[in-house]
Amino acid sequence: MQLVDVDIAKHTIELKVNGRPSNLVLDPRTSLLDALREHLHLTGTKKGCDHGQCGACTVLLNGRRINSCLTLAVMHEGDEIVTVEGLGSPQALHPLQAAFVERDGFQCGYCTSGQICSAVGMLAEVKAGWPSHVTADVASQQIELTAEEIRERMSGNICRCAAYPNIVAAIRDVAEGARR
Repeated sequence: MQLVDVDIAKHTIELKVNGRPSNLVLDPRTSLLDALREHLHLTGTKKGCDHGQCGACTVLLNGRRINSCLTLAVMHEGDEIVTVEGLGSPQALHPLQAAFVERDGFQCGYCTSGQICSAVGMLAEVKAGWPSHVTADVASQQIELTAEEIRERMSGNICRCAAYPNIVAAIRDVAEGARR
């Protein structure tokens, strides 16, 4: 069997990540995750399973949470991409980042950036009135954010250290603080 060296044409794209435009020359097969980590050096977004099963690579795309390992970077020219680095800074943490620290919502920390980005997107879904599989009244625009509701909505994000009670508590703190 002879291997054929195929020269894949590179594509020049502009990605808007964390409010800043970046011009990249990429192989069209480059995942958004690899573009963020390898080309833009935004290493907060983690490569866990690279199959969309663990949620470590979760980012916000136009305000909605996605697994960045399952999409190609070239598909997102003109989209607003937010990584964990774009949510807050060490001097001014996003409320969810601060709640994760306060509630010790992480142990090894590998899943934390995906958990936080997913939680930001999840809280926006709740605010918009989107029901989940466990929502008691799917017609209601006021969804009660119970521990069961949070666990269901965050089920795409795996924590191998099992810090789930602390993650749920951190999310509830932010959700309840937003209601006050």
